[in-house]
Amino acid sequence: MKVIPIYIEAGISGFESPAAEYKELGLSLDTLLIRHPNATFIGQASGSSMQGVGIFDGDLLIVDRSLSARNGDVIVANYNGCFVCKIIDKQQARLLSASKHHQPVIISPEDDFQLEGIVTRSIRLHHQAPELKACMA
Repeated sequence: MKVIPIYIEAGISGFESPAAEYKELGLSLDTLLIRHPNATFIGQASGSSMQGVGIFDGDLLIVDRSLSARNGDVIVANYNGCFVCKIIDKQQARLLSASKHHQPVIISPEDDFQLEGIVTRSIRLHHQAPELKACMA
């Protein structure tokens, strides 16, 4: 993928064509966003419980399975058969939402809990492509 550097300020009413001074950078989004390609997957956020950390409904989550979870990390886990994105509280064995409207969930020994990975990046989609809708459905 080729990157065209465009610097845009909010509120600007017009700007020069990006092709006017086209400069090709040898950079790919894979290289920029993914540290461990063989251990990384992309999921899509659903719901509003993580808005406090900037993850909104429909955002793409880049999840790295190779990282060890630290207290306070945003994680994706399989909790009792449901995939969830939460903040992990390892000290108290809890899953925390980033919203005051959702109570912490205590992970008990009876629960089926599997950490799937650490969320390293989230990407906001301002205009969702039809291909992505079909892929995520």
